[in-house]
Amino acid sequence: MIAINRDRWTVDAGEALRAGPDFLIKRVDPRSTPGYVGGKKDGERDLAAGLGPLSELQERLFAESRAGETSDRVLLVLQGMDTAGKGGIVRHVVGGVDPQGVELASFKAPTEEELEHDFLWRIARRVPGAGMIGVFDRSHYEDVLIGRVRALAGPDELERRYDAINEFESRLAASGTRIIKVMLHISYDEQGERLAERLERPDKHWKYNAGDVAERKHWSAYQDAYQTAIQRTSTPDAPWHVVPADRKWYARLAVQQLLLDALAGIDPQWPLADFDVEAEKVRLAATR
Repeated sequence: MIAINRDRWTVDAGEALRAGPDFLIKRVDPRSTPGYVGGKKDGERDLAAGLGPLSELQERLFAESRAGETSDRVLLVLQGMDTAGKGGIVRHVVGGVDPQGVELASFKAPTEEELEHDFLWRIARRVPGAGMIGVFDRSHYEDVLIGRVRALAGPDELERRYDAINEFESRLAASGTRIIKVMLHISYDEQGERLAERLERPDKHWKYNAGDVAERKHWSAYQDAYQTAIQRTSTPDAPWHVVPADRKWYARLAVQQLLLDALAGIDPQWPLADFDVEAEKVRLAATR
């Protein structure tokens, strides 16, 4: 584990947040900070300190792939109820690295063309290329979450989709994709506060969606849908990490730590020059 401050990370972030066989979402306190003993100011400082190492690891991975020396890539899957902080993760964590090494995909309601294919068709088209960090802001899991809550798919079809997801992610992992699946776990009350803030602040009106209030009526059903999806699809190749999200600073720090550890596991290296460096110095000097 790469930890900017090991004293404050008392347990490996992946270990602290991974959903094991006996995982129950109702046992997770959305305001807790698993594995981390610092407060908000500590977390904000550690997040800032982690941007440099994250950026360097990402650039090494990108450079190594461009030299044809690796096919590794990272895929960050972000799921959570509305206002859980997916956009904040993209801005404050992933946004700290070189954008040319990032591929962001946000999956909304499927188009007519997408509906003509299996639900994973549009997902497979957006898998990140070698050397990239891919981010799914919502993902293929919408098809087993909304599909279940809104009864858009029957029990047999949902089971088929769970199996298809596991097979899909297993193939991705075998081809060199490090998959980080994150469920941002926000409380009902905190979501209400964040929605209220969007109504109070003119600079946040653009974020407000009246449909979010209607979805709150299905809160328990969504929690059950997440519980089932996590149980059915948390695998050794692609485990789920449930990140308490009532404290935005902690959620951002935890996801940054998961990314740092995934990249450190790949251990990308700067590619060696495929030219004579000293000779090129001489050539360049002659032009100055």
